[in-house]
Formats: sequence, structure tokens, C-alpha cells
Amino acid sequence: MMDPLAQALRGAQQTSAGGDAPVRDTALVVGAGGALGSALLAEALAGSRFCRVAAVVTGPLASALRGFTPLPLAELEGGDGPLGFELAFLVFERARQANRRDEQFLQPDPAALAALAQRLHTRGVRRLVVVVPHAPALLPQALKAGLASLDEAATAALGFEQLVFVRAARDAESAAGGSWLQRLAALWLAQLRWMVPQRERPLRVQRLAELVVLLARRLPGSPAGTRVLPPEGLWQAARDADPEAAFDRWLGRSG
Repeated sequence: MMDPLAQALRGAQQTSAGGDAPVRDTALVVGAGGALGSALLAEALAGSRFCRVAAVVTGPLASALRGFTPLPLAELEGGDGPLGFELAFLVFERARQANRRDEQFLQPDPAALAALAQRLHTRGVRRLVVVVPHAPALLPQALKAGLASLDEAATAALGFEQLVFVRAARDAESAAGGSWLQRLAALWLAQLRWMVPQRERPLRVQRLAELVVLLARRLPGSPAGTRVLPPEGLWQAARDADPEAAFDRWLGRSG
């Protein structure tokens, strides 16, 4: 079975099916390693959904695939002019893939959210989608549809044309490995997951990536502002017969 990163790097070779016309947007993925990051990169590349897709890398990554460009971290950090990306995905996830290729992609630290967002804004990104996986049992209901930290508030204050925080539910980490306290916490969370409503349970990684990219592609033409998509919103979109229309309604998009 092909690993997610190999799927991502082959995604640019796929052609669009049906009447799904490509959006003439450029997209940058920050956090393209890991299961979710790789799936999101593959989804962004597939079917020429964007005219150019790049991923931030910390080491050499050779690719001659049409439409895909590795972007060295030093290039992101080393200037103030626009990089040429209207949209950026900022993906946070704890797990990494067990291969060397995955290690070439930047794994952003959640504590660096505000600094990374500031850099992206400075480099010309107008639309930012932040994917923040969390354990549903640990996030208060009031924060699932609102800003959950000072860093998120600082990011919202930067002035992106559109900013979306996607609160994607994740499973508790495995109880294997780590300190005894980490194992105890993992076992406790594993018990709590049976108490989580179905609407807040994690989606399959591939389905989550599809929805995040679809949402991002509906941002052009939508009213400006900061939005938070809770797990319930993702669950509803995943089960809607027309998730594109569901996102349009959520965004207040006309036409």
C-alpha cells in the first residue's frame, strides 16, 4: 500500500475528472509531513485544484512534478516580499511518518502559531486555513467554535482576508510508549472517547483532507473574516450530499 507521502508526491500527476474546473489559486502547505499533512498535500495536488502547490521543507527534497515546488524554510524566513501564494494551510499534528522523506517537511510547533502566521502574512498570504487536531474530551464546548488561545487571537488580529481555524477531532494517542503519566493519560482519554458524541468523533484522515481543501477552495468570493469550524461542522459537511454547498452556506458565500 502506498504511504501518504508517496501519494502526495504523485498527486500532481493526476488529472481533473468531470467538470471540476481548477481554481487559479496558489497554495502553500506548512506541515506536509505526518498522516494528515501528507493527505492534505495529496488532495491539494490532485486534479490540478491549484495552479501551483508548495510545501515548506527543512532539507533537500527533489521533485520534478508539474505544479509542485518544495519551499525551503530559509526562503520563507529570509525575506519580506511576497512569495506568490494567496492561500496557506498550516497543519498541526503530533505524529510523524516513519520515513526519511517525511522528515524533510517542516513540522510546525503549535506554540509557534502566531509567529508562523505573522511570517505568512508578511510574505503575502491572504487566506489562511489552520488545522488544529484536538481531543474532544479536553476542549470546552465554548472554545470549539471560538478562539481558544491568545496565539489564535493574535493570529486573527494580523488582518488576513480570510482566516479559518478547523478544529479536527483526533483519537487519543496510543497508550504504548512514553512515561507512566503519559500512558495513564492516554488510557484515560481512550476511555473518554466512548462518551464523545458521534458528531465530535474523528473523521478518516483522507476524508478530513478532502474537506479542508474543499473549504479552502470556497474561500475566494466569500465575505472576509475569521471563522472557526468545530468538529460538529466537519461531521455535518462530511455527511452532506453536497459538502460544497454546505460550506458555501457556512461561509455566507453567494454565487
